[in-house]
Amino acid sequence: MRVAVINGPNLNLLGLREPATYGPATLADIEALVRAEAGHLGIAIEWSQSNLEGEIVDEIQQLPGRADGCLLNAGAYAHTSLAIRDAVAAVPVPCVEIHLTNIFGRDPARRQSLL
Repeated sequence: MRVAVINGPNLNLLGLREPATYGPATLADIEALVRAEAGHLGIAIEWSQSNLEGEIVDEIQQLPGRADGCLLNAGAYAHTSLAIRDAVAAVPVPCVEIHLTNIFGRDPARRQSLL
């Protein structure tokens, strides 16, 4: 099984960005944990991160034939991007939206996901 993990804007700043909210772990730390657990399960991981909405759309559109599933942390784009939402709806690859925080416990702008 192959799973693509797609990370959105500002996740490259984890560990530096608002550690009281997002914790001290870097994106590289999280990637290492995910790869280790996936290895135990026999799952191959493809990992990416982009701050650019169009690049995330491109990654999603390229999933068929490349991945059996997708974990998507679109960051703030989860709350604003119809383009990413439409890409997820268009591809026949199961995609699970993930977040580092409980979006329902955050400010009102972050409580609604377009995904």
